[in-house]
Order: sequence, then structure tokens, then C-alpha cells
Amino acid sequence: MFFAPTVRARSYSPRAFDRSFERFFNDAFAAAAPAQRGLQFEQDDKSWTLSLDVPGLSREELSIGIEGAVVRIESKAEAKRQIKAAYELPLEVDAAASEAKLENGVLTLKLAKKAPVSNVAQLAIN
Repeated sequence: MFFAPTVRARSYSPRAFDRSFERFFNDAFAAAAPAQRGLQFEQDDKSWTLSLDVPGLSREELSIGIEGAVVRIESKAEAKRQIKAAYELPLEVDAAASEAKLENGVLTLKLAKKAPVSNVAQLAIN
């Protein structure tokens, strides 16, 4: 026996799964999105390297914030060009060992990986 549900056009509204599925495919096929142009991402054992094109901006007009595993790059309000981006990395970033360089309109961030700390305590058995 074959069952085919009937969907009425007036009362049909896509479920959350359908919307997330649609967003996934829209994002996957929009590889040339304006926010992703000029972005290069590389990693090795100890750090991530993120290069982002920011033509026309100086060091004083950019702000870089690191909070845990999230890196935020913003241009200040008085800058000629506005940029606002946030990137979430798989591990936390060691802000003290990281560095940023702006050269010829390319912002290069070398973000050091923070080694995960184990908080395992041994319990004695009586």
C-alpha cells in the first residue's frame, strides 16, 4: 500500500527543517558571495592564518576582537568603508600569541591555537 499525503496550498507552511535545508543549499551554491570574496583561510598544527582584503582602510580604522573561539573584525564608524565580519573557529584562540598585519590592503591575522586544558580530577576509591 502506498500513502501519499495531500498538501493544501492555503494551509501549508514550510517546517523549520525545510527552511534550514533551503538555507544550506543557498549558502553552498553562493560561493561567490560578496562577504567571502578576498578571504583566504589556512591552518597548521599551531595556528590559523586568515587573510582578508580591506582596501582603503588604515590600521587606525580597524578593530579586531577575540573572544574565546570567535574573531570579530570591524571598521570604526568614521572609516571611509564599513566592514563587519565574525568568524568562529573550532578551538579557542590564544590572543597573547596572535598577531595582525595590514599590508597593501590585505589584513593578515595569525591566530594561535590555545591548547585544550584537561580538568580531570582523580578520585580515590575507598
